[in-house]
Amino acid sequence: MGELDYGRMGMRIRQVRKAKGWSQDLLAKKCGISMSFLGHIERGTRIMSLETFVNICGALDAGADELLFGTPHPSDAMLDLWSTSDQKTRPGTGRKDADSYAMYVRIMKSVAEIMNEA
Repeated sequence: MGELDYGRMGMRIRQVRKAKGWSQDLLAKKCGISMSFLGHIERGTRIMSLETFVNICGALDAGADELLFGTPHPSDAMLDLWSTSDQKTRPGTGRKDADSYAMYVRIMKSVAEIMNEA
Protein backbone atom coordinates (compact mmCIF):
# COMPACT_ATOMS: atom_id res chain seq x y z
CA MET A 1 0.00 0.00 0.00
CA GLY A 2 1.44 3.36 -1.03
CA GLU A 3 1.40 6.78 0.53
CA LEU A 4 -1.88 8.64 0.46
CA ASP A 5 -2.22 11.18 -2.33
CA TYR A 6 -4.61 13.76 -0.88
CA GLY A 7 -5.00 15.55 -4.20
CA ARG A 8 -6.14 12.38 -5.96
CA MET A 9 -8.35 11.41 -3.04
CA GLY A 10 -9.99 14.84 -3.18
CA MET A 11 -10.46 14.46 -6.93
CA ARG A 12 -12.22 11.11 -6.39
CA ILE A 13 -14.48 12.66 -3.73
CA ARG A 14 -15.34 15.45 -6.18
CA GLN A 15 -16.04 12.93 -8.98
CA VAL A 16 -18.42 10.89 -6.83
CA ARG A 17 -20.14 14.04 -5.55
CA LYS A 18 -20.62 15.39 -9.06
CA ALA A 19 -21.83 12.00 -10.34
CA LYS A 20 -24.60 12.28 -7.77
CA GLY A 21 -25.39 15.79 -8.99
CA TRP A 22 -24.62 17.28 -5.59
CA SER A 23 -23.19 20.71 -4.85
CA GLN A 24 -20.29 21.16 -2.45
CA ASP A 25 -22.71 22.87 -0.10
CA LEU A 26 -25.05 19.86 -0.02
CA LEU A 27 -22.26 17.35 0.68
CA ALA A 28 -20.71 19.63 3.29
CA LYS A 29 -24.05 19.91 5.11
CA LYS A 30 -24.55 16.13 5.00
CA CYS A 31 -21.08 15.69 6.54
CA GLY A 32 -21.32 18.47 9.13
CA ILE A 33 -18.40 20.48 7.73
CA SER A 34 -18.11 23.86 6.04
CA MET A 35 -18.25 24.20 2.28
CA SER A 36 -14.85 25.92 2.44
CA PHE A 37 -13.29 22.93 4.22
CA LEU A 38 -14.84 20.52 1.69
CA GLY A 39 -13.33 22.63 -1.09
CA HIS A 40 -9.90 22.25 0.54
CA ILE A 41 -10.44 18.48 0.89
CA GLU A 42 -11.38 18.18 -2.79
CA ARG A 43 -8.28 20.16 -3.81
CA GLY A 44 -6.08 18.13 -1.45
CA THR A 45 -4.87 21.23 0.40
CA ARG A 46 -6.19 20.17 3.83
CA ILE A 47 -6.18 16.83 5.60
CA MET A 48 -9.45 15.70 7.14
CA SER A 49 -9.96 13.73 10.33
CA LEU A 50 -10.92 10.07 10.20
CA GLU A 51 -14.38 11.03 11.47
CA THR A 52 -14.86 13.46 8.57
CA PHE A 53 -13.63 10.85 6.09
CA VAL A 54 -16.12 8.32 7.47
CA ASN A 55 -18.90 10.90 7.19
CA ILE A 56 -17.96 11.62 3.56
CA CYS A 57 -17.89 7.90 2.71
CA GLY A 58 -21.31 7.46 4.33
CA ALA A 59 -22.87 10.49 2.68
CA LEU A 60 -21.58 9.51 -0.76
CA ASP A 61 -22.32 5.80 -0.19
CA ALA A 62 -18.75 5.13 -1.31
CA GLY A 63 -16.23 2.65 0.02
CA ALA A 64 -13.06 3.85 1.73
CA ASP A 65 -10.85 2.01 -0.79
CA GLU A 66 -12.69 3.71 -3.63
CA LEU A 67 -12.04 7.20 -2.25
CA LEU A 68 -8.56 6.54 -0.86
CA PHE A 69 -7.02 4.54 -3.67
CA GLY A 70 -9.51 4.49 -6.54
CA THR A 71 -10.21 0.78 -6.19
CA PRO A 72 -13.96 0.33 -6.05
CA HIS A 73 -15.34 -2.96 -4.84
CA PRO A 74 -18.68 -4.34 -5.99
CA SER A 75 -21.41 -3.72 -3.47
CA ASP A 76 -23.08 -6.59 -1.66
CA ALA A 77 -26.15 -6.01 -3.82
CA MET A 78 -24.08 -6.54 -6.97
CA LEU A 79 -22.50 -9.66 -5.52
CA ASP A 80 -25.97 -11.03 -4.74
CA LEU A 81 -26.95 -10.42 -8.36
CA TRP A 82 -24.21 -12.76 -9.51
CA SER A 83 -24.24 -15.25 -6.69
CA THR A 84 -22.09 -18.22 -7.68
CA SER A 85 -24.16 -20.54 -5.52
CA ASP A 86 -27.03 -20.33 -8.04
CA GLN A 87 -25.45 -20.42 -11.47
CA LYS A 88 -28.43 -20.29 -13.78
CA THR A 89 -28.19 -19.81 -17.51
CA ARG A 90 -29.83 -16.57 -18.53
CA PRO A 91 -32.61 -17.17 -21.06
CA GLY A 92 -31.66 -16.47 -24.66
CA THR A 93 -27.96 -15.90 -23.93
CA GLY A 94 -26.57 -19.29 -23.04
CA ARG A 95 -24.29 -17.45 -20.57
CA LYS A 96 -24.00 -18.19 -16.91
CA ASP A 97 -24.42 -15.49 -14.26
CA ALA A 98 -20.80 -16.11 -13.19
CA ASP A 99 -19.68 -15.10 -16.70
CA SER A 100 -21.62 -11.88 -16.32
CA TYR A 101 -20.02 -11.21 -12.94
CA ALA A 102 -16.53 -11.83 -14.34
CA MET A 103 -17.24 -9.34 -17.13
CA TYR A 104 -18.45 -6.78 -14.57
CA VAL A 105 -15.24 -7.19 -12.55
CA ARG A 106 -13.08 -6.74 -15.67
CA ILE A 107 -14.98 -3.58 -16.63
CA MET A 108 -14.66 -2.11 -13.14
CA LYS A 109 -10.91 -2.86 -13.01
CA SER A 110 -10.48 -1.16 -16.38
CA VAL A 111 -12.38 1.91 -15.20
CA ALA A 112 -10.25 2.06 -12.02
CA GLU A 113 -7.05 1.82 -14.07
CA ILE A 114 -8.19 4.64 -16.36
CA MET A 115 -9.08 6.82 -13.37
CA ASN A 116 -5.68 6.16 -11.78
CA GLU A 117 -3.91 7.28 -14.97
CA ALA A 118 -5.77 10.62 -15.05
